[in-house]
Amino acid sequence: MANTVASRVYRDKYRSATLDTLLRGAMVTEKVTVVDRSGNKRIQSPYSSTPTVVVQALSGSYTPADWTTTDEALDVTDEFIVGEHIRDFEDVMSNFNLFAARTEQTAFNVAKKIDEFVLNNLCEDGTGTYTTPTGGFVQPSNVNVIFSNIVSQLSGYSEAYAGNMYCVIENTDLVGIIQSMAGNGFQTADATLNNGKVTQIMGVDIYVVRTGTFTDATVGTKTWTNAGHRVAGVKGVATVAMPGGIKTDEKKVGSKTGMELVTYGYIGFKAWTPRLALTIDITLA
Repeated sequence: MANTVASRVYRDKYRSATLDTLLRGAMVTEKVTVVDRSGNKRIQSPYSSTPTVVVQALSGSYTPADWTTTDEALDVTDEFIVGEHIRDFEDVMSNFNLFAARTEQTAFNVAKKIDEFVLNNLCEDGTGTYTTPTGGFVQPSNVNVIFSNIVSQLSGYSEAYAGNMYCVIENTDLVGIIQSMAGNGFQTADATLNNGKVTQIMGVDIYVVRTGTFTDATVGTKTWTNAGHRVAGVKGVATVAMPGGIKTDEKKVGSKTGMELVTYGYIGFKAWTPRLALTIDITLA
């Protein structure tokens, strides 16, 4: 009787059809930035100087003004990669699809690492700043104060309207937000945690990542100092390049049984200069 171990055809189909979907659903990056998966190592986005509008008495005359254009580009600078060796004995003796299970778990860990890379870069590059009252988000009485300050900083920019504002916190910050919402008559049992988004306050979508996402670290070519920080802003004012998306390969291992499962991809980040003020680096007091 034939064994029930999943074939390579099934595993390949599982990865190609499901891995990218898993990642897109799991990443907060997808919700707050523009993700470009085209096969480009560089994305150009030049910007021009702001024109000065003059209001004057009726005359029909004007003075032509000079203007400038500045080159700006996003470069793909880093790669993320994880490889595992699954021995043939482990695969054959498993009573479930071991390759599919490892692919799914790897996908979520890749998503977490991409979010860490992008969210910390947003903190570093955004020129908006705000320091919370003592206790940060954990103190329920701070919640309305924090979000009113976020909205105040972003208001007046056309990009901030139509549901485009966001705030990313860590899971431990939810304590104060949940208590604040309950105190305002919101039944937290009815809140749905959907793709990282837990709720909305004052028109700001709140997304949650795990504790330890905002760090002091050097990751690839980037260095940041964001322990005790969070980020808020307007969606879509920064771009993440992931040319070709996420790739997964099975590779034969020399002189060993089984296969190596390798998941990898390339990444670049850019917060565009004309919109830097639309990203707020939040410091927890």
